[in-house]
Amino acid sequence: MKGAVKTDSKKPNIFKRMWKGIKEIISELKKVSWPTFAKVMAETGIVLVVVLFFLLVILGIDSLLAMLFKLLVK
Repeated sequence: MKGAVKTDSKKPNIFKRMWKGIKEIISELKKVSWPTFAKVMAETGIVLVVVLFFLLVILGIDSLLAMLFKLLVK
């Protein structure tokens, strides 16, 4: 059987594999339960409040350490 080509063990070409992957991604995205706009806005507000709180805490600590450093340097 000289010259016989085995096509069973050959992988599909890159484009077929990519298209299969894209189709799987799309089918998984259809299963996702997306949050409502109101919920997204509420959670974004919570994140902003927490970030601002920690900004103020770090700013306060930094100012306190700067004042203590000035007292030590004088």
